[in-house]
Amino acid sequence: MVGVKKKILVTGGAGYIGSHCCKLLAANGYRPVVYDNLSTGHRDFVKWGPLIEGDIRNREYLQKVVALERPAAVMHFAALALVGESVDAPDRYWDVNVGGTLALLEAMRAGGCDKLVFSTTCAVYGETTTIPIDEETAKAPVSPYGASKLTAEWMMESYDRAYGLRSVRLRYFNACGADPDGEIGEDHSPETHLIPLILDVALGRRENISIFGADYPTLDGTAIRDYVHVIDIAAAHLEALDYLLSGGETVAVNLGTGEGASVAAVIAAVERVTGRKVATRSASRRNGDPAQLVANPAFVAKLLGWRAMSTLEEAVQDAWRWHQARFCAANTVTLRQTASRE
Repeated sequence: MVGVKKKILVTGGAGYIGSHCCKLLAANGYRPVVYDNLSTGHRDFVKWGPLIEGDIRNREYLQKVVALERPAAVMHFAALALVGESVDAPDRYWDVNVGGTLALLEAMRAGGCDKLVFSTTCAVYGETTTIPIDEETAKAPVSPYGASKLTAEWMMESYDRAYGLRSVRLRYFNACGADPDGEIGEDHSPETHLIPLILDVALGRRENISIFGADYPTLDGTAIRDYVHVIDIAAAHLEALDYLLSGGETVAVNLGTGEGASVAAVIAAVERVTGRKVATRSASRRNGDPAQLVANPAFVAKLLGWRAMSTLEEAVQDAWRWHQARFCAANTVTLRQTASRE
């Protein structure tokens, strides 16, 4: 039918990266259908298509959704994603990240949907000394989170060999930033990512930021990571989708800038953007934290024509606008509630 947009089922589409992908999908003529149980996502992040509330582990319901919506492809973000929590509660991570992915794959197979873009992670590589990290680097995850994501990747490879269900697995490095228009951004509870934690200090929501290790073999002694703006990550999902719709084969690619920034450099960037001093405190290194994690983005550039377009400074600027707006809105609601009780 003329004018009908291709539907893309977006599991976890009410979350941080999923919602940014939904906005970009809608801007490019697709109709994102969000499937989310809102355990960590936000209802107000679902702005560009319908929301279907459901658990990723509910195979029967997923089958009904796929049969009803008949999506052209699926983008799969629904997962648990805290490394430390996965060590303390590995059962939840195997259940949601592996069991949920299996439920989705079976629902897709039953519904005849054979294209999947998967949100995975550089944690599949573990404590590698190979810098920059390319796709051939040995996979040796050190946390149940990383292991669960790698297991899900293996499942996808086997589903392609057995059933022709093709996938692109996008291994993110450090997602950061927010929608430049300020409509959506990063809002986790608890928050574990470096940039929003530093911004909380700038906003006065926390006293200081902990620097876990200042004796790494780097220029300033702090750990180095590859920070990728969330809008660039969203653009990579769109490229991956177009690749699959054009007949592309199953593949895994790294998403990174190819350049690292130290913890000290990120703090300095926040201070420049906000014009506010960020208090810090020294802390011991965390187990499993390598000195550097930086992607080699050559393969994704060759395969999908993708490269990160945004700088760290731009990501911090967008995140700062979002956090200011979100914090002010939350304060306004609190003040109104307080006033209504007095």
